[in-house]
Amino acid sequence: MLLSPLLGLFALLVFSSEPLRHQPTEILGATLVVPLLGLCIVCVVRGLHYVGQQHTADGWDDARANDLAHRIRRGQRYQQLLAIGLYTGLRTDQAGAEAQLDAILNGTKVLKAQPSRLGKSTVRHSRLSGDVNEDPERALLCVMKRVLMDLACPLSQVSDDVPLALLLEFDSQLQSNQLHRVWQRAWLESGIRQPLVPIAWSGLDAVDQWLDQRSDDQALLLVVAVQFAPERPEGTAEAAVGLLLGNPVTQTSLPLIANLHRPEQVRGDTADAVLHAVRQALNWVPLEANAVEHVWQVGIGQKHKMAVTSVLNDPMLQLDGSRQLHNLDGLLGHPCRAAAWVAIAAAAQTIQHGAGPQFIFSGESSAKAALWGTVLTPVSVTSK
Repeated sequence: MLLSPLLGLFALLVFSSEPLRHQPTEILGATLVVPLLGLCIVCVVRGLHYVGQQHTADGWDDARANDLAHRIRRGQRYQQLLAIGLYTGLRTDQAGAEAQLDAILNGTKVLKAQPSRLGKSTVRHSRLSGDVNEDPERALLCVMKRVLMDLACPLSQVSDDVPLALLLEFDSQLQSNQLHRVWQRAWLESGIRQPLVPIAWSGLDAVDQWLDQRSDDQALLLVVAVQFAPERPEGTAEAAVGLLLGNPVTQTSLPLIANLHRPEQVRGDTADAVLHAVRQALNWVPLEANAVEHVWQVGIGQKHKMAVTSVLNDPMLQLDGSRQLHNLDGLLGHPCRAAAWVAIAAAAQTIQHGAGPQFIFSGESSAKAALWGTVLTPVSVTSK
């Protein structure tokens, strides 16, 4: 800008026919007005450019904020738990669902050395109630019918045309054709009228995927998971569990037991990875760690045991101390593929009896199995 007056004088000298001394007004214009006018034009152009850049930046900020808000809302989706059927070695003909839950909460162990169902060798494990010498298909059919009976009563209040998305998981040394035969007979005798539509997802990944893709679906999610006569019974638990889950947006027919929030998978086997997953699972509610009343552990493999213990003792989370810790692996043994569902059922029944929020660490006890962190809350917590 310092050259502008000189350029103005040069232009006046070149293009003017009169001497400069006879043009004081023109000299003033060339050395002052023209540069000021040029400066104003430059300022206006730069101002318009800045406003355009700022508008673009604000647009990107708004888009990022909206995207983040959408992701958070999607992450905070949850399912309603509507019905439960849970059978472990702690449930017998004399001890029903309430007695089973009391035994679990009181730390009653049923994991012990006893003859296995098929191999008959004595190993440390837990079995579903019944005669170990009973025909295995007959014994499995009996427990499957009981699980479906627990779900049939609530489903009788649901319209017949509401589809049931079926997640069926078996872990057994019985042949697949035997398992299919038992399932078909149990289903036919259950009296449940709604149509079944199998889904491809498995484990807690099914809940995660459902919340992403089918959160506004009219269908209910029916989970049936069974471990029965496992191939390697040492340290395992026979268990059968049935859960009925619905979407808050579409399900209005049945009373609610608890809310199952989005599970968070642990990405790694370090304490930091577990801690990150715990915090994210709590954020999906959202819920402070000190609001958790019960912590459940089930199917924790060797590679995650130390990390989970470290996180439970982390003073920032305070999940230990006054919290009630329930190690289902120590009480029942490993339910393997049914592990997460057994813990969810037990935690939901605890909420049903007046307890507050629950946190679950669950895996499948194998070296390659993923570890998940999951939160269940009473209905009143999420509705606030």
